Amino acid sequence: METPSIGLPAAAPAPRRPVLGVPRRLPLGLLLPALALLVAELAVRTGSVPANLMPAPSEIAATLAWLAEHGLAGHLASSCLRVAAGFACGALLALLLGALVALKPHAARLLDPSFQALRAIPSLAWVPLLLLWFGIDETPKLILIAIGAFFPVYMGVVSGIRGVDRKLIEVGRLYRLAPLALARRVLLPAALPAVLTGLRNGLSLAWMFMVAAELIAASQGLGYLLTDGRESSRADIMLAAIVLLALLGKASDSVMGALEKRLLAWRDSDVTGARA
Repeated sequence: METPSIGLPAAAPAPRRPVLGVPRRLPLGLLLPALALLVAELAVRTGSVPANLMPAPSEIAATLAWLAEHGLAGHLASSCLRVAAGFACGALLALLLGALVALKPHAARLLDPSFQALRAIPSLAWVPLLLLWFGIDETPKLILIAIGAFFPVYMGVVSGIRGVDRKLIEVGRLYRLAPLALARRVLLPAALPAVLTGLRNGLSLAWMFMVAAELIAASQGLGYLLTDGRESSRADIMLAAIVLLALLGKASDSVMGALEKRLLAWRDSDVTGARA
C-alpha cells in the first residue's frame, strides 16, 4: 500500500560548486586596464603613437624597475607620510567642526558661510600664499593636504547628521538617553554612511592636493618625480609616477572601502539583489 503524500516541499538543490581552478567571480575590474595596456603597447610598437610622447607599457614597467633601484622607496614613503599626516589633521578638524555646525544652529550661521566660500577656492590658489607664509618646508605641504581633506569630510558630517530621521532622536529622548549616549547610539550610527563617504572623498582629494604641493616645492615624492620627468623630457618617468599614484590611491580607497563595509555590515543596501 502506497503512503499518501503529505505535501512536503521539494528539497532545495545543492549549491553548484565552481569548476576546479576557475574562480566564482572573475576580476572584471582588471579587464579595462588590461585592454588599455594592450592597445597602448600595440599603438607604440606599430608606430601609431610616438614613443617619446607615449612610451609603451613595457618601457614604463622597466622604468619602474629602474626607479626601484634608485630611491623609489624614499619617494613613496615621503608622499604616503604627507598624505597620512595631512589627511589625519584635516579629517579630524572636519569631524569636530562638522558636528558642531550640524548640531548647533548658531555655529552653522557663524561658520558655514565662510567654509562654503573657502571650499570654492582652487587648490593651486593656496600654494603661493602658503609658501609665502611658511616657506618651502613640510608645513605648507601638510596644510595644503589638510585643506583638501577637510571640505569633503566636513560636508559628509554635516549632511549625515542633518539627515538623521528626527523620529529616531525623539525615540532616544523618550528613553531618556543622555546627550552623549544619544550621539553615540543614535546620531553616529545613522550618520555613519555619509561620514564614511566624506572620509573616502577626503582621502582621494588628499592625494590630489599632495601632488599639487609636491609639484611646487619638494625634493622627494611622486610629485617631485613628475616635475623631474617634465624637466628632463622623460615621459616614462612621468607616466610611472602617475601609475604609482593610481595604485596608491586605489589601495588606500580599498582600505577605506573595507572599513566602510565592516562598519556598515548592518545595512542592507544592495539594490541589485546580488550577493557581495
